Amino acid sequence: MTRSELLIGGSWQAAAGTSSETRQVTSPYDGRVVGEVAAAGPDDVERAIRAAEAGAARWRRTPAHERSDVLLRAAALADERAERIGEILSAENGKTLAEAQGEARRSGDIIRLAAFEGTQLYGQTLPLDANRGTGQEKLGFTLRQPVGIVAAITPFNYPALLVNHKVAPALAAGNAVILKPAGTTPLTALALAECFVDAGLPEGVLSVLTGAGAQLGDAIVADPRVRKISFTGSTGVGEHIASIAGVKKLSLELGSSAPVVVLPDADLELAADAVAAGGYINAGQVCISVQRVVAHEAVAADFAEALTARVARLRTGDPSSPDTTVGTLITEKEARRVEQSIRRAVDDGARLALGGERDGAMVQPAVLTGVDPDSAIAQEELFGPAVAISTAPDAAAALRTANNSAYGLAAGVFTRDVDAAVRAAREIDAGVVHVNWTPLWRADLMPYGGLKASGIGKEGPRAAVEEMTESKTVILHGRPWS
Repeated sequence: MTRSELLIGGSWQAAAGTSSETRQVTSPYDGRVVGEVAAAGPDDVERAIRAAEAGAARWRRTPAHERSDVLLRAAALADERAERIGEILSAENGKTLAEAQGEARRSGDIIRLAAFEGTQLYGQTLPLDANRGTGQEKLGFTLRQPVGIVAAITPFNYPALLVNHKVAPALAAGNAVILKPAGTTPLTALALAECFVDAGLPEGVLSVLTGAGAQLGDAIVADPRVRKISFTGSTGVGEHIASIAGVKKLSLELGSSAPVVVLPDADLELAADAVAAGGYINAGQVCISVQRVVAHEAVAADFAEALTARVARLRTGDPSSPDTTVGTLITEKEARRVEQSIRRAVDDGARLALGGERDGAMVQPAVLTGVDPDSAIAQEELFGPAVAISTAPDAAAALRTANNSAYGLAAGVFTRDVDAAVRAAREIDAGVVHVNWTPLWRADLMPYGGLKASGIGKEGPRAAVEEMTESKTVILHGRPWS
């Protein structure tokens, strides 16, 4: 069983005043205790911020090539420890071991991408002599510098991937970081933090605070010494963060109800294969999981039949078993919520073609057809293993239905028609639009973030480094030339 203290400024320490208080981390599959973590409190937030102030001052003055060297060592350690980190991840999160280890194996590459981008903080020269009355006696240019202290608040569903996408770019850009991982999945975050500490990250630069999010989150977010918040989670919590953060930089990756449009000329076998994967990986607990399909009425029945046949082959069970293809939800409470959402969809007139039964924290992968696109199952974020299929009479109506949501994180369209693909790319209001694949695909180097209620800001190492730095303008004033 794993037990950790708090990481305060790179040093493992007991929680202030509550050194004997711990929180158990349990498996959502069978309830066994898989680890313990310290329960941080307000005093620990203050300790972490003070450490980060000193760490940020030192780290910003560290040359980029030295910062890169530390991150590259951390990446190598993440590679070496990927199998063990994957085991920890699967145990505390409930996703299959294969999925968990696949996620863990991406860690080193994300850190390396960030390390590179942290050495590429280019500015630009300014053509000041284009300003009327100015000669060539002045030089102007811009510099990028780290914001200072970055707070990274991460969710349970990708406890390695999303920690790396926040922590690595922040460190690469020269910031100090305070990481608050999800209360249900802190062990993965601590294991990754060890990689950075063991790689030689200087004192003060990284803290990890485990404990109750409601207590810690507000204290971190509202503190004016924290200059940047990077948060992934629900739209409601994101709105709360925005309301209390004050004047600072925010990146908020929030909720979604990701659509996939299937047009009449689509390759239905390809579409069914892709949706069968994209709707059920991580038990549907992915913000870019396929939640709703808008199929042209000419092919809706054939598509639903093809999808149902594939989903029927998915198997729930022990996440550590190689025979399991869909793991648990994060808690039994969440599984009950998803089960109730599926039942309500049926009450609203949808047909349950397959699945939906619950056993503890597991929900059988479900397919719903005949779904009203205005119903809750299509409009509200489900975060569970179910796909809702609606129909549309033509391509224009399908695109309107795809946009009929408060959210706009990602979308997909299946078509062989280049004109239709271009129109979809132009008209679908989503941060990422995939042609002939589902939204559940992400290259770690690409910009990633949503529109509308799905948030503000972008992730991906290059975009994140830019968001975690600030630009200032420098003017050198010489004497006018004779």
